[in-house]
Amino acid sequence: MNKRDYGEHKSLQEKVRFFKKVCYKHGLKITPQRVAIYKELISSQKHPSAIMIFRKIRNYFPNISLGTVNSTLLTYAKIGIAKVVESSGDPKRFDPQLEPHHHFRCMKCGKIVDFHHDAYDAITIPAAINKKFVILEKIVHLAGLCDKCRTKAKR
Repeated sequence: MNKRDYGEHKSLQEKVRFFKKVCYKHGLKITPQRVAIYKELISSQKHPSAIMIFRKIRNYFPNISLGTVNSTLLTYAKIGIAKVVESSGDPKRFDPQLEPHHHFRCMKCGKIVDFHHDAYDAITIPAAINKKFVILEKIVHLAGLCDKCRTKAKR
């Protein structure tokens, strides 16, 4: 299944169908907890951590543990329905956006913002790297201060 298939699914219902199809393909049992974790991930605009998702779904699943949420999110990354946001620090943050994009991370508040930039997509890989490695993805991570934190720093 092509990761780009995900981008064609707009509604929550279509995204959940995509999720179930990928889980089935990888032999993962579809449980109410896994569906809830996935729905929370795709509905968040904040690149949530496992603890952020855990806090939201434990009201519906009081017996679920933070470890279960974390391992489930890591499984989602492994099977290609989520990504770990590299350079997001600890705890890990997760991204349901599968189409190629880049990230800006505020070093003060931790806010992560997705962005697209054609020039970054067109970066040429050095020949020495191409000889030693197979490049599967090019992602640029920018770090600095968001508008809110920059304004606070000026005061």
